[in-house]
Amino acid sequence: MSTLRYLARKVAWLVVTLYGVVTFNFLLFHVLPGNPVRLLARSGHLTPQAVAEIDRVFGLNHPLGLQYLIYLRDLLHGQLGISYTYREPVSQLLGQYLGNTILLLAGATILTIVLGTLAGVVAARRRGGGFDSMTVTASVIGWALPTFWTGLILVFLLGVWLHAFPIFGMQTPNAVYASPLQHAQDVISHLFLPTLTLVVVNIAQFVLVARAAVIEVLAEDFMVTALAKGLAPRRILWRHAVRNALLPIVTNSALLIGMVVAGAIEVETVFSWPGMGLLVYNSVLNRDYPVIEAAFLVFAVVVLLVNFASDLLYQALDPRVRES
Repeated sequence: MSTLRYLARKVAWLVVTLYGVVTFNFLLFHVLPGNPVRLLARSGHLTPQAVAEIDRVFGLNHPLGLQYLIYLRDLLHGQLGISYTYREPVSQLLGQYLGNTILLLAGATILTIVLGTLAGVVAARRRGGGFDSMTVTASVIGWALPTFWTGLILVFLLGVWLHAFPIFGMQTPNAVYASPLQHAQDVISHLFLPTLTLVVVNIAQFVLVARAAVIEVLAEDFMVTALAKGLAPRRILWRHAVRNALLPIVTNSALLIGMVVAGAIEVETVFSWPGMGLLVYNSVLNRDYPVIEAAFLVFAVVVLLVNFASDLLYQALDPRVRES
């Protein structure tokens, strides 16, 4: 199969999957129990005319099929509805929080992949030694830790007990900064604990996957041949073994995005980080369905695009994938 045909097939599947996700997302939040109008009118003093007007404003007076068509039309124009709680367009609301989540997830994801892969490679190189045993044991323990529990423990140890890092928010309340650098330092200090939480919980899979992949490659015949030719062990490890072990690491990187996005809701709630996760948590409490619906759609699209990119990278690393 040519590269162009392979790319066209992947794009077609991406479009079909995106449409399926959009449809499922719409149906899920329109069959949930609870009347949004009643949530908007907690006082109980609204007249039937006022209730009908609220239905009209939020488009709840149309049949489900027509609501779906309106939803698709608005989605194509970048309109995600009006928040029941904040009374403003959801697209603007997400824009206020999305950047903070990207800041948190980008740093945590990069650190997880780089540190986990390096630790796994070193553990494979020293298989059976003390570092290998310690790394595998720590990885198994870390993989079993719940995200919210890990965050709370770090809050107590590094925040409350040692007073080493701030434990909530994105910056010090009412702080006045002498320079942009001082502001950046404050944000980084607030970013440390939530980032560390995500790294501790997710790094284990990269350590174990990288270790297993490198050990498998080191046992291949071509690696034995390279060693017999007198190539330096360090060169064999980093230029040949690691390069051929990248495929499962790339696959795992795509899977990590979904796990980190899900973990961001718990982490941002624990640390009161003003991002998409905290917005979703508060919207669930208030049954703000348009916000939840839009946030889940953003999360799903991000995961799909990352998996699409990983498929293309996978094909670039191993062209034999196109034949499958």
